[in-house]
Amino acid sequence: MHDLYAEALQTFDTLFDEALAAGEPDRTAMQLATATADGRPSLRTVLLKAHDARGFVFYTHLDGRKGRELKANPRAALLFHWPRVRLGVQVRVEGGVAIVDEAEADAYFASRPRGSQLGAWASRQSEVLESREEFDQRLAEVEQEFAGRDVPRPPRWTGLRVDPERIEFWYAAEYRWHERWLYERDLAGDCSKRMLYP
Repeated sequence: MHDLYAEALQTFDTLFDEALAAGEPDRTAMQLATATADGRPSLRTVLLKAHDARGFVFYTHLDGRKGRELKANPRAALLFHWPRVRLGVQVRVEGGVAIVDEAEADAYFASRPRGSQLGAWASRQSEVLESREEFDQRLAEVEQEFAGRDVPRPPRWTGLRVDPERIEFWYAAEYRWHERWLYERDLAGDCSKRMLYP
């Protein structure tokens, strides 16, 4: 691993630990931006479930809106905002997206609470729902189907990993004299580091 890329990941880990110590309500919450093939953007909050040198992982239904958009345009941007860390910190991550391997997805799904596992089967993510009762009925059917046995991972529910090409650390300062550091990786894996104007 390139030294500067390792430095960027270590900086993220340090800030991630500081977010826990600072009492951030959920340090794993991150904004996920995707876009359709023709460039129409959308944004939502998801939860970081793993991160390492390979990238940042979240889980979803591949048939939901974000899954469909990432299939058509496999690039994404992430934003972590931790206002309680120092004077405020943002971390921006941009890169290509790939599906995690089956074993990794299975292991994570098995670690989820049973109610969350059942919900993954009951939900037709992003489709129109006529009433809450319809979802409750689907949930009851799923509960009956898997009664007394482990709940397997749905075939179209999996993890997606954002492989960082850009990681920016933004540190708030008085008078909006913010400090910004950008790490960029090229196709060969070489990494650069530059300071940006506020």
